[in-house]
Amino acid sequence: MRLLVDECTGVVVARWLLDRGYEVFSVYEEARGIDDDEIIQKAFAENWILITSDKDFGEKVYREQRPHRGIILLRLGNDRSDNKIKTLQRLLENYSEQLSDSFIVVTETQIRFARTQD
Repeated sequence: MRLLVDECTGVVVARWLLDRGYEVFSVYEEARGIDDDEIIQKAFAENWILITSDKDFGEKVYREQRPHRGIILLRLGNDRSDNKIKTLQRLLENYSEQLSDSFIVVTETQIRFARTQD
């Protein structure tokens, strides 16, 4: 699985995913400072599932109708890396086959697959 980790999600999460065998592009390490339009375009063009905490990507998908290959939006009360990792581990262990082309909102207690427009 190819995962593009947004800068706001952090390098610790990106390295954790790499250690588990995922193919990872870390915006923080490889393209720091690129804007959201470039991120969503890169993720779509290169077939990455985007992991982010930036709710602006919801607007890009729903209002601007930007295409994507999958977006995982972390909406966590505790934004520390260990909590992000624990939450992602639960998501990946239980729903990995359903992530492509989905918009998923993840909290500490809930995973919601939101509808996207075709």
